Amino acid sequence: MSDATPADLHHILDSQRAAFLQDGPPDLKQRRTDLRRLKAEILKRRTEIVRALKTDFGQRSERESAIVELIPLVQSINYMIAHLGCWMKPERRHVSAYFQCGRAWVVRQPVGVVGIIAPWNYPVSLALVPLATAIAAGNRAMLKPSEFTPATSAVIGEIVQAIFPPEQISVVTGGGDVGAAFSALPFDHILFTGSTAVGKKVAEAAARNLTPVTLELGGKSPVVIAPGFSMQRVADRVAFGKLTNAGQTCIAPDYVLVHENDRDAFATAYQDAVKKQHPGGYVGSPDYTAILNAHHYGRLSGLIDNAEAQGARVIRLGSDSATDHILAPVLLLDVTPQMAVMQEEIFGPVLPVLTYRTLEEAIAFINARPRPLALYYFGDNRAERDRVLKNTVSGNVTVNGTLMHYVQEDLPFGGVGDSGIGAYHGKEGFMALTHARGMYRQGRFNAATLLQPPFGRLADTITNLILR
Repeated sequence: MSDATPADLHHILDSQRAAFLQDGPPDLKQRRTDLRRLKAEILKRRTEIVRALKTDFGQRSERESAIVELIPLVQSINYMIAHLGCWMKPERRHVSAYFQCGRAWVVRQPVGVVGIIAPWNYPVSLALVPLATAIAAGNRAMLKPSEFTPATSAVIGEIVQAIFPPEQISVVTGGGDVGAAFSALPFDHILFTGSTAVGKKVAEAAARNLTPVTLELGGKSPVVIAPGFSMQRVADRVAFGKLTNAGQTCIAPDYVLVHENDRDAFATAYQDAVKKQHPGGYVGSPDYTAILNAHHYGRLSGLIDNAEAQGARVIRLGSDSATDHILAPVLLLDVTPQMAVMQEEIFGPVLPVLTYRTLEEAIAFINARPRPLALYYFGDNRAERDRVLKNTVSGNVTVNGTLMHYVQEDLPFGGVGDSGIGAYHGKEGFMALTHARGMYRQGRFNAATLLQPPFGRLADTITNLILR
């Protein structure tokens, strides 16, 4: 698959828009058929997908690829197929007193052509779940996978080409220049998943065309541990969230806020949890994922060195391999907010630990920073939990666990502020990529009739009742 040119992008968009206008929106049967075909092709190429992911990352757990890429993708498609009929039904709305002989309702209308820009960290699910959502909503779509995962992008292209004509769904590839040209196209909606910095550029380009956007970004998602909570329980679940995909997850626990009296107990429990989850080490392990490339490996190493130079205690939990981009888990203690590791999203297996004396301190720390994509709270006291959750703002929340809100198909997924705009997954995804079209059918008797004789007094009576 060769890289697209700006002329190619405009041609594909024009052909898809013309086809959409000519054919109209697909009915329920066609949408379900398309979703089933997409699912079948994904399952048919399961081995190819896993192999491509391993090629792009150099080392990636096959089991992890199935669990974090394919299972959420297939479950999302199944959920859309099951609930699409309900989502597409017209919704009856209230008719005001003057117009009781009329009828009002809302239909969800496809917006047209959706542009999807996918990231490299979960290059299958974060490309194909938005694509399935666009299909469920009745749209046509152009998908741009990440240039950093070329083998996976090629398989995605083959999946799409095997099912859909290009005037319905197209996959385009290319680097940053193609991405910039792609986001500048006059789509009817853009769904972008990636960093906050690039998301701002996408939003700026889309604004020139008044194109609405759904931005799934990232940020520093905190873990708040209530005083006295079971450290073994929390450590196991934080380690799971932090080490999945070697921390290259937009909702990975970014840092921990633990009571000052519990810090050492957490540090010990976390080290035990990491060793239990990866008893065989990391270099060459079939159960651990490499950092994508040398650039990101170097960036993470730099964050660790910067923290150590400023007084952090660095606890390395295994051996690394710069050649293979394998970074073993790292625990950072005595961390301060001024360190670089607390200034940017980590996106790797490095876990800073900070302490607090009161929950209000922890809340204030979170609120002094950009709103995160996820927030994790560990604690059994309901009043304390509610105090933290009511006084912070974030994307989604998992209580007494990590990551699990993402795989709930009936929950919207999205950020707020620096962590994103809008949401998708489930019904919210369908609604994001459709237009709520208000409809009114006027009855034989209406307000205009009341303005004419002999209904003047009746009109005055009804008006006075409404305006009293």
